[in-house]
Amino acid sequence: MRVLFDAIRSLIYATGFVFLWGYIALWARRYDAEFGVTLPPWLHPIGIACIALGLAFALTCVGTFVVRGQGTPAPFDAPRKLVAAGVYRWVRNPMYLGAGLAIVGFAFYEQSVSILLFAIPVWLAAHLFVCFYEEPTLREKFGGSYEEYCRTVSRWLPRPPREKMS
Repeated sequence: MRVLFDAIRSLIYATGFVFLWGYIALWARRYDAEFGVTLPPWLHPIGIACIALGLAFALTCVGTFVVRGQGTPAPFDAPRKLVAAGVYRWVRNPMYLGAGLAIVGFAFYEQSVSILLFAIPVWLAAHLFVCFYEEPTLREKFGGSYEEYCRTVSRWLPRPPREKMS
């Protein structure tokens, strides 16, 4: 029953974040006229693929948080267990990577330079959030197991899992 409750909350939060970032991206698109340039139309199908892949990646992360972490990906309703399974074995922040890929895909789909440029401050904000809030909070909450996780899994660049360092 707890998993179901966590899943419902996670889907509500994820939907809210998608609508928020989508709304802001569409708002940013109004600056395309000022740039006087659009992205080429051949990026449209690549954009659809990036959106689908990014959202699938992010939803996989949400599912992992619900099942393995016994919580949601929202910082205000965080998992109770350290999540170091699934895609989190390859990279520490796959949800942000999936969201970023979806935003870039949306820029390609909309042929919008403004949305593409919007992805830069979004990534910067995610990086600062990870460095100054998320990682210190996880270190405090999970201690040595999180330290070991940081030593064995890259923050941003996905790579095959490697054995724990001693």
